[in-house]
Amino acid sequence: MEEKRRLTKKELRRRRRRRILIVKTVLLCVLLLILGFGVWALSGGTDKLKEKAKEKEQNNQTAVSESMDSTSSVSTAGEVDPSSLRESIMAEAEALAMTYDYDGAIEKLQSIEGASTDAEIITKVAEYTTTRDSCVRVNVNEVTHVFYHSLVVDPQKAFFQDNAQTEGFCEWMTTVDEFNKITQQMYDNGYVMVSLRDLVKETVDESGNVHFTEGDIYLPEGKKAFVLSLDDLCYYHSYDGRGIATKMVIGEDGKPTCEYTQDDGTVVVGAYDCIPLMDQFIEEHPDAVYHGARGTVALTGYDGILGYRTDISYKTGENLSDDQRAWLNAHPDFDYEKECEEAKKVADAIKEDGWTFASHTWGHIRVGDKSLEQIQTDTEKWLNYVAPLIGGSDIIIFAHGQDLSDWHDYTMENEKFSYLKSKGFNIYCNVDSSQYFVQVRDNYLRMGRRNLDGYRLYQDAYGGGSRTADLFDAASVFDSRRPTDPSLYDLQ
Repeated sequence: MEEKRRLTKKELRRRRRRRILIVKTVLLCVLLLILGFGVWALSGGTDKLKEKAKEKEQNNQTAVSESMDSTSSVSTAGEVDPSSLRESIMAEAEALAMTYDYDGAIEKLQSIEGASTDAEIITKVAEYTTTRDSCVRVNVNEVTHVFYHSLVVDPQKAFFQDNAQTEGFCEWMTTVDEFNKITQQMYDNGYVMVSLRDLVKETVDESGNVHFTEGDIYLPEGKKAFVLSLDDLCYYHSYDGRGIATKMVIGEDGKPTCEYTQDDGTVVVGAYDCIPLMDQFIEEHPDAVYHGARGTVALTGYDGILGYRTDISYKTGENLSDDQRAWLNAHPDFDYEKECEEAKKVADAIKEDGWTFASHTWGHIRVGDKSLEQIQTDTEKWLNYVAPLIGGSDIIIFAHGQDLSDWHDYTMENEKFSYLKSKGFNIYCNVDSSQYFVQVRDNYLRMGRRNLDGYRLYQDAYGGGSRTADLFDAASVFDSRRPTDPSLYDLQ
């Protein structure tokens, strides 16, 4: 017990010394802190502290203000002012009605809260209903189909060069000025653009086979439907130096437009061909189209598409034409994969804009003259090197105006038709100068097209023809900057 008491006293003394040491250490730290604070204060630290406090207070006030603004904005965005929402939906409905989509416009209006008791909406619905019910069903067998090639920006370059190609440019091409006049006159004469797809109602059976019946298009009395297509939107090497756009690109607004090379070599971007020009016209005249329709773009592949050198020959260097070889030599940094990537982006923008694509055969071949084996070889090239860039297509627009047979219906006994049908083509277009040529059959749609080119304009303006009289006045459309030598238009 005595030993335990001695140990306890020793332990107590040890603890007492430890406490004293701790107290001294704490006092020393306090003194050091006081000394440091004095030095900091003398160097202006208190003023900085006040500034920080003031800054913090200002930041807090700003945060509160921004929070209130944000809350107000979120509240506005979240709740949406009923009046603003109502006006917005009514504007959307009016835009639909302008394109003859009265059912869509009525549906929009009826989606507005309180529509059944809103006097203005009730009046609008009644207006759209009355207009819709007064519309006349279009006879799809009497829908005309017109087409253009790439447009001439500079007639001097296209029509006045002393070489063998000049006659072709005079005959096949239309100028920008002529295109704009035709578009305006057709609009003034009541023509409304519809799409190829509007002409038919399409169903697919359990085996995946496509079936067509006549489509239901309703337009106001006096309006006339037409289809538009564009041939060879590839900007061939043969177009170089001919006053034609050089490629399709995506504009700053995300819409498809064109590049054009000026005389001094400067490349400018603008509406130098059919797609952007038609888009501009539709923006100004929304009632020029039915349900937002656009045209169909027919593409070959041998020189690439849309002005991009996407054919496999540019990559392999095999079977090159002189023009292709010269182009590659002038572009030593050419990147085939990048070229295809850019072409696909532009094609996507064109489709997003409402346009559709079609085959024009890979090599611009005459399907009526070619053998089945030659058509098969050509089609495989188109499917391999063009279709992937545009997302495929079931439309084929024959080059040179040829067709697979005469005007009689296609049958599966026609080996060329049977082959193309097996490759997924369901819509077939030729060139036919008659006003209408339409065949809606269970397994295909077939349509003739009218060439609105220099040949047709000259024939009707100066050669005594009248094949375009139902569309426009050829004499007033004919570009005064064109040559008038009849030999350039196949008239001696």
